Order: sequence, then structure tokens, then C-alpha cells
Amino acid sequence: MLTIAAIAIPVSDQTRSKEFYLRLGFDIIAEESMEGGKKWIQMGLPGGQTTITLVTWFKKMPPGSMQGLVLLTDNINSDLFSYRAQGLTVSEISETPNGKFFNIKDPDGNGISIQQHQA
Repeated sequence: MLTIAAIAIPVSDQTRSKEFYLRLGFDIIAEESMEGGKKWIQMGLPGGQTTITLVTWFKKMPPGSMQGLVLLTDNINSDLFSYRAQGLTVSEISETPNGKFFNIKDPDGNGISIQQHQA
């Protein structure tokens, strides 16, 4: 059986990106030095199984090239208010047949959608 362990998020500044994802509600799972001065930063959402890694070393994945990460929430209005109160730039809430969503970009322009399914 296969499962998704980690999704690589291409960033230019791991420290700045780590702070952004902490503000979204991620926790640090691992932060370790690697060869060549690189750093392994792995983060996850509380209770989640899939994690993200903040990477700077894939030439074919320039910072900002990841689009379409979807995070589920059970209270989209609260999240929108919280992120705006933290000074993050988010879109307005849009409605679709499957639910509501808003978009947010990390410091490099990687695209994230926060979605709440229809009840």
C-alpha cells in the first residue's frame, strides 16, 4: 500500500517560508542540516498524515512554481478572519457546488487553496 509521505514546496528562503507555514497552522516535524549547507525542513498539520518539505535544491522546481495545494478546513470564515488579522493576503471566499474556498500565496507565490466542503 502506498501513501503520500511528503510534498515538496519549492522556496527561496526556508526560514521565511517556515514562518509563513507556521502562521497557517503547520507544526515543525523535523529541521535538520544536510550536506552542502542545505536544510531539511518538514512540516505537517496537527492530526494530519501528509507533510510538506520546504526545498531549495530542485532546479526544475523554482520557488513559486507549486500551485494547487488544497487544505481542508471546517470553518472557512474563521480561517479567513485569522489569516487577515495576521496580515496575510488572501482572496475573497468563492462558492462552488462542492463548497467554499479562498486562495492564499506563500512568500514565493506558491498557490494554496483553503477549502470547506458543503455540509
